Amino acid sequence: MSGAEEVFNFIDGQWQKPGGAAGASILDPATQEIIGNFTNSSERDVEAAATAASNAFSSWRNTPVVERIQLLQNLLFFLRSEQDALARIITRESGKTYNESLGELKRAFENIEVACGAPTFSQGTFSEDIAPGIDEIMIRQPVGISLIICPFNFPSMIAFWFMPYALACGNPVIVKPSEKVPLTMQTIFRLIEKVGFPKGIVQMVQGDADTVDQLLNHPVIKTVSFVGSTAVAKKVYAQATAHGKRAQCQGGAKNPIVVMPDADPEMTIRILADSAFGCAGQRCLAASLVLPVGEAIDWLQPAICRAAEERIVGHGLDEGVQMGPVISPASLKRILALLAEGESAGARPLVDGRNAVIPGYEKGNFIKPCVVDHLQADGKLVQTEIFGPVLGILPMDSLDNAINWINQSLYGNMASIFTASGSSARHFRHEVLAGNIGVNIGVAAPMAFFPFSGWKDSFFGDLHGQSEDAFNFFTQKKVVIERWKDKWSRQF
Repeated sequence: MSGAEEVFNFIDGQWQKPGGAAGASILDPATQEIIGNFTNSSERDVEAAATAASNAFSSWRNTPVVERIQLLQNLLFFLRSEQDALARIITRESGKTYNESLGELKRAFENIEVACGAPTFSQGTFSEDIAPGIDEIMIRQPVGISLIICPFNFPSMIAFWFMPYALACGNPVIVKPSEKVPLTMQTIFRLIEKVGFPKGIVQMVQGDADTVDQLLNHPVIKTVSFVGSTAVAKKVYAQATAHGKRAQCQGGAKNPIVVMPDADPEMTIRILADSAFGCAGQRCLAASLVLPVGEAIDWLQPAICRAAEERIVGHGLDEGVQMGPVISPASLKRILALLAEGESAGARPLVDGRNAVIPGYEKGNFIKPCVVDHLQADGKLVQTEIFGPVLGILPMDSLDNAINWINQSLYGNMASIFTASGSSARHFRHEVLAGNIGVNIGVAAPMAFFPFSGWKDSFFGDLHGQSEDAFNFFTQKKVVIERWKDKWSRQF
């Protein structure tokens, strides 16, 4: 990528300049260099996309599923062929390291692979002779036009939690990328264009919150898939369902990791540091709080502090860098404000990554890893999703107390335990109120053939992204009860 790229919509098979007002420039988070010029979509753009999708729906739903997945397989080929270039764009736009960007793309590819199982997963059921001469059939049919609203932290992956499943099930798709990172999805859509989907089947509409409102309110859109903060997830879910739409909205998190005294120290610290500081802490499965039980604090605290101090921070495309910047100056300012507020309430920074200066990248949105203890249980550092490389230490005197503390949280995205005891692990996984559980795992991210779960204020809806949940979300069940005059038995 060289120079500042213009942002476009992809509507009805054509690239179009958005017709709305100019937005903020797209900046490389490590350098503050302008890499793109953003323009919002207009109401006319939204209407054009909705109309094109509506016009295309009938022919797409009647396209045999084996033909639909052949197009997805072609897309997978193009994406894999361009993964190096895509990873570099992700890093330039979001700030994560090149290897983290490649990892994100791999997860996107896996979801396309699973979605290509649609000929099996979208099958219905059949019961013969529920009464004399009468059969009953359940068939799955597409729901309708599907809207996908994406966050900034995974510019490629999260759209693919939903998009390939919706397409495989016969639904046209409209993708609304985050206005902070629109260039990655724009590049992906140039590959989608090469695949040859029919016009109106896969579209992209750029825009901010106003564009989201217009899309949510449009009557032709039938399903909404969203990932973002809890506050926005609640709003999107309420607005979508108020307009009669099926919705799945993934919210925020405050992920705890319990460390038992019998945990393997070397493995635990390595995985814990990757979980807390990977992607600069900007992921919904990042470790936010570590809960050492009993004497585990004696070895955990000094070791995690060393790991935080040794983490190499810089531009994600530079050799050896382990952590990049946060997404924006506003995000950096918010993280710093939360740390300052926590410190004024008595929190103690054991590793203080504030005022980070990275040679050659002095203008970047950099904060180095932070480790904080002496936390107030009701303070913001404990209760708020920081979305930055900040790990709080909250000691516990027993596993049951740790579980009770986790279960009182408003969030329920992920919780993990590090232990050598199968009994402790089983007790933890059975009792903890969270949708994704890790045992000696720091980022309990489900594979594409499992649903990406989430409980409490971390998710709004009943069917999650990925796997069988996605096939259920993007299809609706029709039950047919039929009787024919039987010339063999002469029954009617």
